[in-house]
Amino acid sequence: MIRDPETEKEWEVFHSVRMVEDPEIGISLIELGLIYDIKVEGEKADITMTYTSLACPAGPQMKQDIENHALRVDGITEAVVHVVWNPKWEPRAMASEEAKMQMGIFD
Repeated sequence: MIRDPETEKEWEVFHSVRMVEDPEIGISLIELGLIYDIKVEGEKADITMTYTSLACPAGPQMKQDIENHALRVDGITEAVVHVVWNPKWEPRAMASEEAKMQMGIFD
């Protein structure tokens, strides 16, 4: 799960990014646990995320959608999205309870 935003601007970016859904699954990337971190310094948002798999066909679209949503926040003029593979996405551990239920993951 994403670390809690620490500043008001990070919360604003968080809420904007929360609107981005995985186009194949139809669940927010935040709820899926694909967004690992959001940091804001000045007018720049740095967002760290991963994809559901290395070969995720929707990956580039999701990355662009995250950048676009971050740039919708007043005062954010630059958004950099970093795609990482470590830690590997594990929905049982990283997705919210609601997202797990939507995906049929019952522990």
